[in-house]
Amino acid sequence: MPDRYPVPAAEHRVAAEISRSRFVATLAPADTVEAAQAFVARMRREFPDATHNCWAYLVGPPGSTGRVGMSDDGEPHGTAGRPMLTALLHSGVGDVAAVVTRYYGGTKLGTGGLVRAYGGCVAGALASLPRAERVEWAGCRVTVGYADVAAVQQLVPAHEGRFLAETYAADVTYAVELPAGRLPAFAAAVRDATRGQARVEPVDPPRGGGRGG
Repeated sequence: MPDRYPVPAAEHRVAAEISRSRFVATLAPADTVEAAQAFVARMRREFPDATHNCWAYLVGPPGSTGRVGMSDDGEPHGTAGRPMLTALLHSGVGDVAAVVTRYYGGTKLGTGGLVRAYGGCVAGALASLPRAERVEWAGCRVTVGYADVAAVQQLVPAHEGRFLAETYAADVTYAVELPAGRLPAFAAAVRDATRGQARVEPVDPPRGGGRGG
């Protein structure tokens, strides 16, 4: 799993008219399945008179399929949720949910037309989506002798880490967090810089899992 990837920076909406039907595509951040489902429920409440509120979500890194969902919401099977999810999977964005609201305008689009409309609406919204970066953080405890403190203090920021706490006793102990993918290289660098004297022990990040960097 990558330790960082693009996610929606905020909710984002794009509307279009296709063959007299009005389509409203809304994208939102969704870092859990529960958050995605809550977003879908909120869109249904916002557009209670819509003909359809079709949806799809991808929770996790871009392109991952472990936690995905979709619904055609009354459109012919496979013509709405599936093309919406396909657009999300190929977007390069993770932790994202999409609802496309349709107000039927009296002209049937046919199976192919619906697939293009729903997939295209999501793709269009993704093209102008404001993005942020999600970072998966890893925590570690670094125990080092006083003679090697300066080396550790340089290595932490060099590996995009930050100090959370420090304790002074017979040795110095630092609580550190850094992007998860940087932890192995950081631990190796600390060992090299201290001639194997320092200890780097993984611990759970004090403030939980991923968040924006």
